[in-house]
Amino acid sequence: MKAIVYERYGPPDILELTEVEKSTPKDDEILVKVRAASLNAGDWHALRGTPFLQRLESGFPKPKNKILGADVAGLVEAVGSKVTRFQPGDEVYGDLYWCGFGAFAEYVCVPEDAAALKPANIPFEAAAAVPQAAFTALHALRDQGQVQPGQKVLINGASGGVGTFAVQIAKSFGAEVTGVCSTRNLEMMRSLGADQVIDYTQEDFPQNSQKYDLIVDIAANHSLSDLKRVLTPQGICVIVGFSTLMHMLKVTLLGPLISKAGSKKLGMLMPKENKQDLADMKELLESGKVVPVIDRLYSFSEIPEAIRYLEKGHARGKIVITM
Repeated sequence: MKAIVYERYGPPDILELTEVEKSTPKDDEILVKVRAASLNAGDWHALRGTPFLQRLESGFPKPKNKILGADVAGLVEAVGSKVTRFQPGDEVYGDLYWCGFGAFAEYVCVPEDAAALKPANIPFEAAAAVPQAAFTALHALRDQGQVQPGQKVLINGASGGVGTFAVQIAKSFGAEVTGVCSTRNLEMMRSLGADQVIDYTQEDFPQNSQKYDLIVDIAANHSLSDLKRVLTPQGICVIVGFSTLMHMLKVTLLGPLISKAGSKKLGMLMPKENKQDLADMKELLESGKVVPVIDRLYSFSEIPEAIRYLEKGHARGKIVITM
């Protein structure tokens, strides 16, 4: 089968389209013929091996998984002997982040619990845009943010992959949502259901008088003290994005101290992904409460170019790879 492979850490130029042995599913896996995949920040961090701590997970001195790609959608071609939830011909989608990546190939083996039936009302390209970004948003809002109907929620960095899902998921929980984005994305925010929008090129949200019950910080462009200042007395801030390794360390070390010192809570996202997330997102997608936002489509052979575009940090929603 054809796959996009990397043998060492480096820029997108080192990726090679080559022939590799076709995957064979284990007893608890399904073999998926990939119809679409999508990019996440984890792909280019794993590709470049940055920050350097990334290599503790990705492999040292060389990457242990040669094929990137976590988000996948496709057709089940074969099933392992212990698989009970799927059969050949099923349309599925899933997240391979916790089980070795591998979606940038014609076929990939997926653990049964890492996949779900694809929402019937959306194409493969839209389904592939969902898993990692949507799960991140779901965990930040529902699990760590404990979002409730009527709460005021601010999404900082609302126009990217995680942000566009976060706005819609927060609205599905009945929250009053404010999205922070650039001028060119204001109308998109409103179309996704944001009740208020803040153009960060014109206004710095920590400087206004509004307080929020929950902040999901994806953009990582404000200090912890700024974020704490605009929380309500019982407010929660979930840090999803990190600008630098030092920023990550500050959140890791200072977040718990700030949380213990008062009623406001600040901390980094600690996702605990499970198969129920796929079912929950399937319901939201089929109901029309959440619609994946796709910035650009790239062909399989254009994956290096797609990663270069992702690294620029200006994508609106998700970048999808079509097979």
